[in-house]
Amino acid sequence: MSAPQDPDQRVHLELMRLLEAHPEYSQRQLSRALGVSLGKAHYLLRALLDKGLVKAQNFQRSERKLGYLYVLTPAGGKRKAQLMRSFLVRKEHEYEQLQREIAELRAQLDSERPTP
Repeated sequence: MSAPQDPDQRVHLELMRLLEAHPEYSQRQLSRALGVSLGKAHYLLRALLDKGLVKAQNFQRSERKLGYLYVLTPAGGKRKAQLMRSFLVRKEHEYEQLQREIAELRAQLDSERPTP
């Protein structure tokens, strides 16, 4: 299984996780939570909507007359799980590499220590 190297895949995963937790978020709230511009949040959300991974439903709120709930579709849930697995595999690989690098650096330091 290939890891999501595409930055948009990583952000799509973050967005899908965020939408699961907060389907009522506006695009402005999503952009803030993701740390991206409002235009980028719209672009990312539109891509998920166009792929059928998310659907928008109208709802009424007291502070706004009309808003949307962004809900993952069954296909969106499957895609989120795929992205999470892929992301986890990549992070586990990075963690193992980092552990090896730390061990090598410690061994190098130990070998360079002056002996009394």
